[in-house]
Amino acid sequence: MSETQTDDQALARVLAHIDARRDDYVRRVMDYVRHPSISAQNIGIAEVGALLLDMLGALGLEAQALPTARHPMILGRRTDRPGAPTVILYGHYDVQPPDPLDQWLSPPFEPTIRDGRIYARGIGDNKGQHFAQLMAIEAHLAVHGALPCNVIVLLEGEEEIGSPHIADFVRQHADKLQADLVVTADGPLHRSGAPVVNFGVRGVASFELRARTAKRDMHSGNFGGVAPNAIWTLVHLLATMKNAAGEITIEGLHDPIVAPSEAERRAAAALPLDLAGAMQEIGVARLDAPAARPFYDRLMFHPTLTINGLHGGYGGAGSKTVLPAEAIAKCDIRLVEAMTPQQVFEKVAAHVARHAPEVEFVAQGGMLPSKTPFESRFAPAVVAAMRAGFGVEPLLFPALGGSLPDYVFTKILGLPAFGTPYANADEANHAPNENLSLDCFHNGIRSGAALLAELGRMRV
Repeated sequence: MSETQTDDQALARVLAHIDARRDDYVRRVMDYVRHPSISAQNIGIAEVGALLLDMLGALGLEAQALPTARHPMILGRRTDRPGAPTVILYGHYDVQPPDPLDQWLSPPFEPTIRDGRIYARGIGDNKGQHFAQLMAIEAHLAVHGALPCNVIVLLEGEEEIGSPHIADFVRQHADKLQADLVVTADGPLHRSGAPVVNFGVRGVASFELRARTAKRDMHSGNFGGVAPNAIWTLVHLLATMKNAAGEITIEGLHDPIVAPSEAERRAAAALPLDLAGAMQEIGVARLDAPAARPFYDRLMFHPTLTINGLHGGYGGAGSKTVLPAEAIAKCDIRLVEAMTPQQVFEKVAAHVARHAPEVEFVAQGGMLPSKTPFESRFAPAVVAAMRAGFGVEPLLFPALGGSLPDYVFTKILGLPAFGTPYANADEANHAPNENLSLDCFHNGIRSGAALLAELGRMRV
């Protein structure tokens, strides 16, 4: 019997073990998400951290809570397979606030099963998904008494508030995070229901533009045409930053961008798309300019400039003939490889100084983009694991449109990082009635088990 056949049989036994315990896993994950852990309000963080330490210890992992400036990182490890790869399984144990409570059909921290789904805050984002990875570890240990590869579990308590301390943590504890790759089970499947492997994420840089043109608001009849209008000042400035053709016109902003590879372009072009359905779902009659840009290219390969809010003057009922003296624009720019928040801030600040020197530029938070090459030697194993778990070929995403702290792994630790989401596309994460389908949860456990097995076939 060949080594491959032996490995296949070993995984088959683990998957059979998982299939036989489906109801038990559901009961246990519901018990887990019953405990609130709201990072923004510091509710339940310590309690759930302690719960995870017990959980990891019961699995046979060395477990510890490592402090940050705010909420601790929970670290578990089992690295007793010399020569086999070491994978970091990253997730986060904090959740979003459940508000508005009146829109939940069942209480957010009383998990309920309806129509083949578990409804609870955190079930999809991210407790249910990293719990699935933990059950995959448990299944291998239950069946074989050992793991096929080395595993480090890293669970963050601040992801839902922007991961403000993860970069410092990773730098400080790099010796505890020596690994060969990182896999994150977070986010949804494709809206078609197909599984996904993500190879990157865009970054983000947020900032404010503040205009003050007079000491106070004034009568638009007495001072209109005399005193400058703060809102118009911002409108004219913003118009110099992005034109009607959809082109961002901030000088030098695009200079560092690394163009996507041909493999990445082909993968994006191959992604299934019901454009009319997608537009109907979000209620738009047209796509943003430029009209000819392919749908997925917009989300993966290009930076964006978004006006998140424009505030100033009078917004109440009726009319008020006021000339606003103050206005604020809140903006963000999504970053692609190899842009950085610092580079963006410098270019935007220089642009503002050149076009509207009276406007104050205020840099806020930022996050680097992350990119793992399609050619990574670990990519076939990750893809095979998703195929084994979900039963169909996964879609390959060069990058997500949103931002996650994957850069701490790719740019600080120098590791390839992959996203393998387990949740249904309509999981309603961050919204009332967050949910995770029972099938997705179960397939996630199977995928996690297959990942460990696939990595165990490799040598480093």
